[in-house]
Amino acid sequence: MTYHIEVCIDNLESLHNAIEGGATRIELCSSLALGGLTPSFGFMKKAAEIATIPTYAMIRPRQGDFLYHQEDIDAMLLDIEAAAEAGLQGVVLGALNSKAQVDMHFTQQLVERAQLYGLGVTFHRAFDQCVDYQQALEDIITLGCKRVLTSGLAANVEQGVEVLTDLVKLSGGRISIMAGAGLNAENALAIVNQTGVKEVHLSGKSVRNSQMANISADAKMGSSSIDDFAIPVTNPEAIRKVVKVLSS
Repeated sequence: MTYHIEVCIDNLESLHNAIEGGATRIELCSSLALGGLTPSFGFMKKAAEIATIPTYAMIRPRQGDFLYHQEDIDAMLLDIEAAAEAGLQGVVLGALNSKAQVDMHFTQQLVERAQLYGLGVTFHRAFDQCVDYQQALEDIITLGCKRVLTSGLAANVEQGVEVLTDLVKLSGGRISIMAGAGLNAENALAIVNQTGVKEVHLSGKSVRNSQMANISADAKMGSSSIDDFAIPVTNPEAIRKVVKVLSS
C-alpha cells in the first residue's frame, strides 16, 4: 500500500531535508514552535521554486485558538491568494466558533477562495478542539476539504488511535484522514495498521548548532528560554525511517 508522508517545516533548510528524506507532501509554515503560522510570501515563492513535491501553506494568522473575526478572515483570504500566486498546490486552514464547532460561514469563505485558485484544502488540527468530532467531520466534508489533519482529539496519535479508527470508518472514503502529532518511525506502522489511515504527518525535528564563529549569549532575540544559536531543522534520516517502515 502507498502512504502519503507529509512533513511540516518552517525553513528552507528543512524543505531540502524533508524532500531528501522521502516526504511526499510539504506543509509550509512559520513558527512551528507555536503550532505553525502563515509563512511569508517570499518563503512560499522560494519553496515553490525548490519543491519537487506538492506544497501546502499553513493559513493561520496568529497563535492561540481558532476563533476569528471577519478582519482575520479577510487577511487569510489574501494569504490564500498569495499562496496561489507563489505557485503552491494547496493550503491548510480551519476556523471554529465559540461553541467549539466548525465555523461554517468563515471556513466556507476560505475554502471557496482556495478552490477559486485551484488549491487543495486540508483542515488542520483545529479539528482536535471540536466538541463533536463526528459532526465536525461531516461539516468539513460538506465544505469540500480534501483531508483533515488530526491526532484523534488526543495529545498524540498513540493516545488518539480509537478516534482515528472511527474517523476512517466514518469518512467512508469521502475525505482522507491524516494522522499527526507525535508520529515517528517507532509508532508509524502500528498507527496505520490499527487505524487504517493512509496519510501521516510529522516534522522529524532535530536541532543543529549555529555555524557562527563568534556568539554573544547576552543579547536575546525573544524569550530568554530560547537559545538563538540552536537551529530547529528537519532531520532527513527521521523522515527516511518513516518512509522505510511504511514501505516494508
